[in-house]
Amino acid sequence: MSADQIRRAVAASPDLAIAEGLVIERDSHSRVGEIRSRSQTHEADSGRYIDLTLAFVRRLVAIAPFVRSVSIAGSLASGGFRASDDVDLNLIVDDGHRHLAYVVVNFLGILHALGHRSKPIDDLSRRPIAPRLMTANLILESSQCRPLQRLDEDMAFELLVAEPVFGIDAVDEIIDGNPGLLDHFPQLAQRDAPLLMDGPAVRLPKMLFPGFLDTPARHLGEMAWRYMQWTRRHHPDALARVAYVRSTMRPYALFDSR
Repeated sequence: MSADQIRRAVAASPDLAIAEGLVIERDSHSRVGEIRSRSQTHEADSGRYIDLTLAFVRRLVAIAPFVRSVSIAGSLASGGFRASDDVDLNLIVDDGHRHLAYVVVNFLGILHALGHRSKPIDDLSRRPIAPRLMTANLILESSQCRPLQRLDEDMAFELLVAEPVFGIDAVDEIIDGNPGLLDHFPQLAQRDAPLLMDGPAVRLPKMLFPGFLDTPARHLGEMAWRYMQWTRRHHPDALARVAYVRSTMRPYALFDSR
C-alpha cells in the first residue's frame, strides 16, 4: 500500500490513528514510545535470532517427522522483537501428536538455550536452567485445520503475520480449506515466504513416534507448563500476559481447563 492509501484507510476508521509515523489504535497513544522502541530494536536484533531459529527448526523437523509445518510467529514475525523476547513458533502436526510436539519443542529448546545462557531475559523468558529461547506458540493437528474452528480476524491475522519456514504446503492447505479467512485479509492468498527452507535430507522414521505416546506427553507437558507458571508466581505482569495470550488461542490452547 502507498502512504496515501494508508492515510485514507486510517482516516476512514474510527479505531485507528497515525502518531509519530506509526498506525496505532486510538487508545494506544500512551504506548507510542514503547512501540517505536520495539520497532527500532527489531531492526538491530532480529537478524541474529532469525538465523538461530532457522538452525533450530532444521534440527526439530529432522528429529520430529510428525511436524508438517513450522512458522515464526510473535514479535520476531510482527516486527517488534527485542533480544529479551523468546521466539514463538506455530506448528502444524500429524493427528495424535500435538502434545508430543509440545514436549519435543521444549526439550530441544532447553538444549538449544544451554548454548545461549548470556541471552538477555525478562519475566517471560526467564527459566531456571537456561533462558526461554524457542517456544511453541500455537500447535494445530491436521484435522483441526479442516476446517478451522475459528475464522475470525484474529486467527486470520495470526496466519498473515506468521512467517513460514518449513512445510508451506500445509499452510496453503489451511488458506485453501478456510476461504472465510480471506474475508479479513485477502492478501493471505498471495503471500511470500522469504524465509522458507528446504526440508532435511534425512528425518527420523515416524514409526519411532506412535500415537499412544501423545498421552504420556500430555501429562509430562502439562506438569512442565504448570511448573513454569509456578516460577512466575511473583511476577503478576508475566502471568497476566500468559493469560491474555492463552485467551486469544482458545479453543487451541494446550492444557486449558476451561
